[in-house]
Amino acid sequence: MRHGISLFTSDRGIRPAVAAAAAEERGFDTFYVPEHTHIPVRRSAPHPATGGESLPDDRYLRTLDPWVALGTAAAVTTRIQLGTSVALPVEHDPITLAKAIASLDHLSGGRVCLGAGFGWNLDELADHGVPPERRRTVLREYLGAMRALWEQEEASYDGEFVSFEASWAWPKPVQPRLPVLIGAQAGPKTFAWIAANADGWLTTPLDTDLPAQVDRLRAAWAEAGRDGAPEVRALKPSPEVLDAWAESGITEAVWSLPDTDESGALAHLDDLAARLLR
Repeated sequence: MRHGISLFTSDRGIRPAVAAAAAEERGFDTFYVPEHTHIPVRRSAPHPATGGESLPDDRYLRTLDPWVALGTAAAVTTRIQLGTSVALPVEHDPITLAKAIASLDHLSGGRVCLGAGFGWNLDELADHGVPPERRRTVLREYLGAMRALWEQEEASYDGEFVSFEASWAWPKPVQPRLPVLIGAQAGPKTFAWIAANADGWLTTPLDTDLPAQVDRLRAAWAEAGRDGAPEVRALKPSPEVLDAWAESGITEAVWSLPDTDESGALAHLDDLAARLLR
């Protein structure tokens, strides 16, 4: 099982490029950053962890743009995969977002993984013109449109929320199929959506009994007629669950890195590496 590092970036604490380079140097496999374009002050949507209007902390108000952050990380690394946990594609124009992601994959030598979410913050989505009750449909179309731009020489897409006629768009990603993982809480609807539209699952901190959930995802995968097995990357690991996770087919444990000052964050990385990557 691989090990990744997730940094909840902000405009304070360790910089993403420094954290990514340090994670690569210590042997970690993936470096993740999150996304929120903004947080409306008045919100009707509850946060999944708090169950209300309050946020777990103020980093939600201060996140860096994920693609800029990963671009700085790409410039100082050579091996580590660059991912989002999670990005919100429906808050962007899909044509320009496809260009940004393909450019990063091209410049990094094929190291990008798109972790995408449906979006818990319905007020944030509404400010971007996304009907909250249609956000899964919007994401499905945006991913389909981006795949067309990434993989077709003359790309076109005809959907309800995005449509364009035959077009040229380069660079293409280095990877023949740029991996897309969906970060959403476990459930039949989520697993059916992943099996139909994505390459795997990013768990959430609220998910429990992950080996059983992986079995359910694999059943949905097989029912959809997909070959192979879905990629599963799990957040909020602990040393006690790693063996069971590996046996269940979870492919990566994702450990959180605090956005403290550089010395504190690097000390945390050193401790994780000493325990996990001997």
